[in-house]
Order: sequence, then structure tokens, then C-alpha cells
Amino acid sequence: MPIHIEAMNSGNLKHPHARLTHSARFRAQGLQSGDLLPAIPVIETGRDFPLQTLMQHKARAHALLDVASGRYPARALMALDTVSRAWLKRWNNPHLAEIDTIASVLDRPGAYFFSVNYEWGCTCRVAPSPDRSSARLVRVLDWMTPGLGRNLVAARVTGAPAGPFVLLTWPGYTGVLQVMAPGRFSASLNQAPMRKAVGLFYVDWAANRRRVWAMPHPTPGHLLRTVSEEAQTFAQARQMLIERPISTPAIFSLAGIDPGETTVIERTEHDAKVRDGAHVAANHWEAAGWYGHPRGQDSPGRARMMSGIAPDLDPRFPWLKSPILNDHTRLVMVADARLGQLVAQGYEKTGPATEPLELSWKIAA
Repeated sequence: MPIHIEAMNSGNLKHPHARLTHSARFRAQGLQSGDLLPAIPVIETGRDFPLQTLMQHKARAHALLDVASGRYPARALMALDTVSRAWLKRWNNPHLAEIDTIASVLDRPGAYFFSVNYEWGCTCRVAPSPDRSSARLVRVLDWMTPGLGRNLVAARVTGAPAGPFVLLTWPGYTGVLQVMAPGRFSASLNQAPMRKAVGLFYVDWAANRRRVWAMPHPTPGHLLRTVSEEAQTFAQARQMLIERPISTPAIFSLAGIDPGETTVIERTEHDAKVRDGAHVAANHWEAAGWYGHPRGQDSPGRARMMSGIAPDLDPRFPWLKSPILNDHTRLVMVADARLGQLVAQGYEKTGPATEPLELSWKIAA
């Protein structure tokens, strides 16, 4: 049963009014009428959304850490935590105190490492809405770690200087990977290709990790969090994502409120190549002269398919097919900041892992 959330903000951003209703609707993706999928929880939070989501959904956080940490021996994970915290402290990361608190609440190895680790593939499109009245973001996130689809939460964040925003995230995660800020913009973050240091994948992987240690800049997920909190317009968000240095290369997709406000920003730590207009982003460079190992499965194929998708706010996601849909798909989302609407659903290897979420958040002028 999709969740329809209508929120009218009376102007006092600290006290939004929300109404939740449920309607019976079953998907044509192999589900039978007796199958029940969990809803994506919608949580009202302040700017401390990582801690608030964790305190309300500790079981989800531990379930994710159980799976993610299974790849690493406990001693190795403790060492990775030590190195990750040292990097955060070395460069005075503003989120260190918050991550310290989250690590204390979790009371297990992995909190620091997984706060700064990025290993995913994504496919995105920014384009005008079908009626050309607004701009929309289409987002599909792939990640090898199972459980991310069924443990999604939606956080409706108020109290930020630029205005409220809603993000699809996981309990205790301090960055922002996809966001819709009603009346401002929608944005998402893709992992960039891996630099080719010598041309051998695992040697290049290690070389890129060593390079991060010398970077005194925020992670791309932390930059997108700052943009969500501080950028009042598409233009301001675009400028911040282009100009502010980051610790690792990234690809940002940004859609404003007017149909012409769409861009894909390919980034290294200090440089940017910008593709304004309706474009797609996967996990390879489109920019001329930049080279690297593409991430995820069939990045060029995913991009080609995404370029032909209509950005409809349809919770059935009829376009979601291979290669965009694959065994590692964990989230699909379409967002429209002018309308203050998004539709989203969690996925696992076996298919849909949550009910579709339909969320509407209109901010009174």
C-alpha cells in the first residue's frame, strides 16, 4: 500500500502539519494480493537527522552493519575505524562530534569507516517534467550491500537556514546522497569513476585510498548535506557544487524548480566540468579528457537507457528495467521540487523491498 503524505507548512518551519493516508494498490512486479511489503518510515527531524533517525531505528542500523561488516574481520574493521576517525580529526571535519556520538550509540566497530566509505553505482537523469512546467530528478541507486533497500528511511528535516528538505537515507548516516528541498531543488550524488594510477584495478583502488588521506576537504556526501542546508536556490546550489573542494571525485545531478534548471556536475577534488540542460549521469565520465574505471554494472548501458526515460511521478516505475534495474539496485526515486513531491521505493536482489512511498510537502509562501 503506497503511503501518501501531504504536508502543509504554515510558515513555521519547526512545526509542519502532516497527514498520512493509506490506499490499497498492488504492483505488477510479481507481487500477489496477499504479499505485504513494509512501508518506508517517514521521520520528522531537525538538522541532527543522523542521530534522530538512529535513535528511532537502531534495529535497522544494526541490521545494515551486520551485513556490511561481514566483509571485514573485526580487527580489520577496528583498524579502518581508527584510520577513518584520524582522517576526520586531522582535517577538523565539522561532523566528527556527531559521528562520535553515533559511534557511541552503536557501540560496535564500523561507525567511522562506513561514514566515509563510498562504494556504489547510480544512474540519474535531470530533465523538464513532461508538461515542461518544472524540473525533475530521476534517481536509481545501486549498492553491493544487501539490506539498504528494505532499511530505507525518509527524513523530513526542518530548522536548516535555507529551508526544509526531505532525504532518503539510513539511520545514523551523516551524509546526503539524494534530497528534495521543496521550492528549491532536488539533487543526488553518484560515485565517480576510479582514477587509473597504473591501469590495474586493485592497485588503482589502493592508490585512490591513499590520495584521500591527503585531502583536507569534506566528503561529497557532506558537501551535499551543506548544500541542502544552506543553498536557497538552484543557482546557489549549482555554484556550491561546482566551486567547493571535496575529498574524492563525484558526480552531482541537480534539478531546480523551473524546467531549464537542470545540470550534471562532474567533479574532481578541485575541478568541475558542467553539463547544463537535460542530461544523464551514471558512473563514468562524460567530460572529455577525464579517464577512470567505470563503477557498477554496465555504466554506459545504464546511461543510454536512462536518457530515454520520461520523468513521470508514477509510483509503478514502469521504466525500471535491466540494465538500470539489476541485482544491486537498492533505491528508485523521482523528485519534483516545484511541486514538493517525490515517489520512491526500496529494492533488493529479489525485487521490491518496500511499498512505494508518495510524499508531498508544500511550503506556504
